[in-house]
Amino acid sequence: MTSSKLRVAVLGAGAWAEHAHIPGWLRDPRCELVAICDVRAELARDFAQKFGVAESTDDWQALVGRPDIDVIDVVTPSATHFELSMAGLEAGKHVLCEKPVAYDFRQTLQAAALAKQKGLKTKLGFTFRYSPGVLYAKSLIDEGFVGQPFIFNGYEQNSQWLDPQNPLRQVDHEADQSTIQTSSLEGYGAPVIDIGHWWVGADYTRVVGTMRNFIPERVVRATGKMMRMNIDDGDIFIGEYANGAIGSIQTSFVTIGNYPGIEARIYGERGAIICRLVEEFGVAETVKIATPDDVEFKQVEIPQQFYPAGGHPRESWRSLFYANLVKDFIDEILAGGDRNQGNFADGAWVQETINAVERSFHERRWVDLPLER
Repeated sequence: MTSSKLRVAVLGAGAWAEHAHIPGWLRDPRCELVAICDVRAELARDFAQKFGVAESTDDWQALVGRPDIDVIDVVTPSATHFELSMAGLEAGKHVLCEKPVAYDFRQTLQAAALAKQKGLKTKLGFTFRYSPGVLYAKSLIDEGFVGQPFIFNGYEQNSQWLDPQNPLRQVDHEADQSTIQTSSLEGYGAPVIDIGHWWVGADYTRVVGTMRNFIPERVVRATGKMMRMNIDDGDIFIGEYANGAIGSIQTSFVTIGNYPGIEARIYGERGAIICRLVEEFGVAETVKIATPDDVEFKQVEIPQQFYPAGGHPRESWRSLFYANLVKDFIDEILAGGDRNQGNFADGAWVQETINAVERSFHERRWVDLPLER
């Protein structure tokens, strides 16, 4: 570190940087957001002015190479994540990157290995792992409330793109449309796959899944036109964990419900937990628990210790959950040592699961994990 505070540079001036990443850094007094970069110089400048950041630039290479920067935050379009993350690690920076680091899990493993070699911390944008409710549930699991886990169910469902006139983002509109392309499974499956991995405490040994394209024609943001988009806007898979538990994941952005639409459920020998991360009636999330002696699920209050400074249940999930993510990353960097949850290695495992489900669907069979390296 070159100063008493961690010095952070954000790459990308889009909506998620505006509503989650930048507010998260500004909320923590142990860091200083020193620069915002975007290939659209005017956007970077506007963001810097809006958030009171001293510098803006469109030259990411120069920014990443600066010796006074400690942390690089990659919140750019997905296709650029691997290049920017690797550049940050090569330059000796800790790296936070939005998911995925790469569409092929092997590249994410490459980035994780580089970070380990250089003694650097990494963090994936697994926003929902850091919700107060998910953190509280994990603490209950660690205390033995669930006991041996039997079943995990994960959902991410909302009606964000049920209307085909709502412009679709983050898709390759030039891709071959003769074969279904992964969309919901990649962007929406990852968070709940990650929560399941964390809560169950084991890897998958095999998976089988299916994908569907329910709404074939949509307005695409990149073109502004209605186009045939053969993408999975709904999917389901089941899996077997190495510790004997079984699990299911269901994701879609054309299922009626509010954003972000996450629900995680774990059932074990001693208890069960349902964590619902859906903004409903002004509340960001709810947690319910049950036991064999008290089988009716009852809502429980999430202790204040799991909230970021100033956080409360009626805060927007975007800033609430991401403030916890940033806090955790800063904790890990400043503490040193081996602790580094939700890192690139975890991201590689999630991406490997996604790649296995893709293979399962296209080959119409169970797929064993791990995949070949």
